Amino acid sequence: MYGVVADLEAESDQLDALVADLDDAGWATPTPAPGWTIAHQIAHLAWTDEVAAIAATDPERFTELVTEALQNSPETYVDDAAEAGAGAPVEEILAGWRLARAKLADALREVPQGVKIPWFGPPMSAASMATARLMETWAHGLDVADALGVTVLPSDRIRHVAHIGVRTRDFAYIVNNKVPPAEPFHYALTSPSGELWTWGPEDASNIVRGSALDFCQLVTQRRAVADLDLEFVGEDALEWSGIAQCFAGPPGAGREPRGA
Repeated sequence: MYGVVADLEAESDQLDALVADLDDAGWATPTPAPGWTIAHQIAHLAWTDEVAAIAATDPERFTELVTEALQNSPETYVDDAAEAGAGAPVEEILAGWRLARAKLADALREVPQGVKIPWFGPPMSAASMATARLMETWAHGLDVADALGVTVLPSDRIRHVAHIGVRTRDFAYIVNNKVPPAEPFHYALTSPSGELWTWGPEDASNIVRGSALDFCQLVTQRRAVADLDLEFVGEDALEWSGIAQCFAGPPGAGREPRGA
């Protein structure tokens, strides 16, 4: 768990470096997420990290927040929070995110082994919470990098994102009102450092292979499958490629191919 939290901190620091020196116009830059500027992206991360820290330290208060959100705006509370946060001065947005993510890291390190943290979906361990927060930080960081027209060199920290992508295979089917395949897939992904990462039985009839970076972009729906260096063997794997989703909530709209 400590290692995952350290990777979360490193991923957050990398994104922080992209936005720390932006002026007001830079923070207002539109990102690939419709209606979201860079300010929305960071405000969203600040809000979610703050709520996750509350969940890890004060479950009763977290339950109150969830109840309030579901009563007032069950379909839009995430976007509403991002919109409200993005309206603050950029110095406050950045300072708020730094404080929230530091509180979260400290809180996760203090969660006793075996204790589950409540969340908007099923409760999760501290390690799973850190992994989920890293996945979202990485994905929103990619949006920010795209908005700025820069390329951030990937690190092997994305193994956490890939792991979530593998673990959420059945979830992607369920949120799309489909029945998950009975047989597991085999995944063979090449990491940024050149290491081969594998999951699932090697004799599986459905296989996903290729770049780990591209796999992570697929499951976070940051790139269209047509833009990715991935191979899908088997009808089930090919179907999954069109619905892959590792983040909570209803089916995402995905992204259009870059050449479209």
